[in-house]
Amino acid sequence: MMNTDELTRLVLDALDDIKGQDLTVLDVRGQTDIADVMVVATGQSSRQVKALAANVVEQAKSAGQQPLGIEGEDEGDWVLVDLADVLVHVMLQEVRDLYDLESLWSLTARDSNATS
Repeated sequence: MMNTDELTRLVLDALDDIKGQDLTVLDVRGQTDIADVMVVATGQSSRQVKALAANVVEQAKSAGQQPLGIEGEDEGDWVLVDLADVLVHVMLQEVRDLYDLESLWSLTARDSNATS
């Protein structure tokens, strides 16, 4: 079983292999129990989004890390790969701009720090 840092590195390498853009790592430990890290990446087309996600799944399986789930493969505008401790969001730019996960999770971090 890979640790979170090793799995994050594997994901980043898999995304880089297929020329994923604007790779962002969000450390969400302490903010949620669903994962330790979220990786967000942009694909230039639905085809590339699907290819990026498929490469993450293939590399994870090769390393012995079976994904818990994959969502959004049919549409290809936002594919989520659940690797337990690491959630991978691969999106088209317009979808990424719309949902703005980086700001959402940064805001959550600021809010939780402000109340403690």
